[in-house]
Amino acid sequence: MKTTEEVADKMYELIEEALGKKKYTPRELQNTALRLFGDEVDKKICKQAVKMLTDSGKCVYTGFGGVSYVEIPAED
Repeated sequence: MKTTEEVADKMYELIEEALGKKKYTPRELQNTALRLFGDEVDKKICKQAVKMLTDSGKCVYTGFGGVSYVEIPAED
């Protein structure tokens, strides 16, 4: 079983790789992790990983047109 930290790290990599090309919604991140890790994770761990990313400040929620995305904060 993957830890929440491992899943959060992979999610961060996905967001980083997609920078400027694609934005992930929280659900897309969770579904992608579920596909990547298969039986090694469950939905609860994926939700906790998204929360861990935003609580730590590594990622922030942004919104556009009523849709929320998880992104890396812009550099000032």
